[in-house]
Amino acid sequence: MKTIYNSIREEVVEHSKVRNSVLGNVNEWKRSHYIILSEIIKDELSEAEELKGGKKFEIGSTISHVTLQRFFENDYQDKTHSDLRFLKTLDKICIFLGYKDLNDYILSMRNKKKDQNEADDVSFMSRLVYDYCAKAFEFCKQFPKHNTEIFKELVFDDSPFLERISQFSKELCDNDFQLVTKNNRSNYEVFDIHVVTDDPEKKILETQEFWNLLFKVGETGEEHFVNQLSTQIYFFKKIDNTWKIWDNYNPDAGMLNRKIETTQ
Repeated sequence: MKTIYNSIREEVVEHSKVRNSVLGNVNEWKRSHYIILSEIIKDELSEAEELKGGKKFEIGSTISHVTLQRFFENDYQDKTHSDLRFLKTLDKICIFLGYKDLNDYILSMRNKKKDQNEADDVSFMSRLVYDYCAKAFEFCKQFPKHNTEIFKELVFDDSPFLERISQFSKELCDNDFQLVTKNNRSNYEVFDIHVVTDDPEKKILETQEFWNLLFKVGETGEEHFVNQLSTQIYFFKKIDNTWKIWDNYNPDAGMLNRKIETTQ
């Protein structure tokens, strides 16, 4: 609840009627400033829909400057929650802020926090996709060295995705494929990431990706191109409180491997 108190105090300070008054130009409020705040709140509460009717007589429509100063300057503890007068004061402050009452304010804060957490999760997943693609490009640059450890922080060890990455790339490394990066001959781009599924334990993101890769085979110098624009789908899991990539749908996966098979 301490964070709720702090949040309410911050919203009062940022309220347009407070910010545009003399209080908005003062860094540290004194007794006279709380008298002004009390008047501002009283004027707003006199017009509040929530206090038109019986509730006005139940909780009142004013807050004394002494009570406001105490609320802003005290470090309240949990025992304060059972003080009916204190709860009525919080109800009135929350009505001043545009809410129905304290409970409505708390519910609103929880929803905002939930929305923010979900937004943070999606942002984190998008970052994982970008980081994975960067690692995949770096992985190819190391060919014919087969270093799947590069994906350890992004892809689960026992995932079907890592198994396919390892299988396809091992064959290319065994055939001495080497990525040509001179003069930016090989490059990639990731764009249009959006959420398909957003569950607490599973998330699915869809991307558009352009991969332009040129490989040369060691001794023969034979060239193999990857030049594909494709829609890819990434499946994320949360295991042991850690989000990583579990699987991926890429319609062009293994394209070079199939090409090698047809020429052998």
